Amino acid sequence: MAESVTPPAQFTHLISDCDGVLIDSEAVALQALLELLALRLPVLLDGVTLQSLIEPRLGLRLVPLMQDIYDELGLAQPPMEEILAIGHAVNVACDAQLRAVPGVAAALAAIPLPKAVASNSVSARVRSALARTGMTDLFDSRVFTPDLVGHAKPHPGLYLAAASAFGVPPSQCLVLEDSVTGVTAATAAGMTVLGFIGGGHIAAGQEARLKAAGASHVFSDMGALPALVAQVMATVQP
Repeated sequence: MAESVTPPAQFTHLISDCDGVLIDSEAVALQALLELLALRLPVLLDGVTLQSLIEPRLGLRLVPLMQDIYDELGLAQPPMEEILAIGHAVNVACDAQLRAVPGVAAALAAIPLPKAVASNSVSARVRSALARTGMTDLFDSRVFTPDLVGHAKPHPGLYLAAASAFGVPPSQCLVLEDSVTGVTAATAAGMTVLGFIGGGHIAAGQEARLKAAGASHVFSDMGALPALVAQVMATVQP
């Protein structure tokens, strides 16, 4: 396990996304979506693949993700019950293959900051995933999701709610995110974002996309996270 690092006071809290940062589920979700949508979208525009349509939208909730794709293709929107059925199938696939991102629990345990989760999933699924991977205690049950807060990323509301619950200004929060959607939300909330590109779903060029969205640093190995946090802390002057 990495050695604990003691940060200066400028950053006092850490907030993490769940899928793709704590739980290595985005690759499973991507594959499930590819298989499900291939049955519904057999003919695409020249040079367009399903993967190229889905990957930039990972991190969005399923309804806007699918609506964006159908809009881009100029197709009529599918019935809501069809979208919900696809969402259920994706969740079943993710739950069946649930596992923690390698090294994330040890890395977080080495960073002595109060922590919260801000996820576009529903609270019950996030809490179940944390329990099944042994990470509940790392976050003291601090979970912020759209069904609890009323906003979904890329809206900054999830992150603002977490900062408010901690009783600190957003500028004192560090954020871990893996998607443009999430980085956009946390940056809009006024937080410093560390982008993670070590998940199984990460496509080529993601580092540049996360930085363009506002991530201050990008890393690919959870084992390097405690040192990166210490580095970021050290750059902030009292």
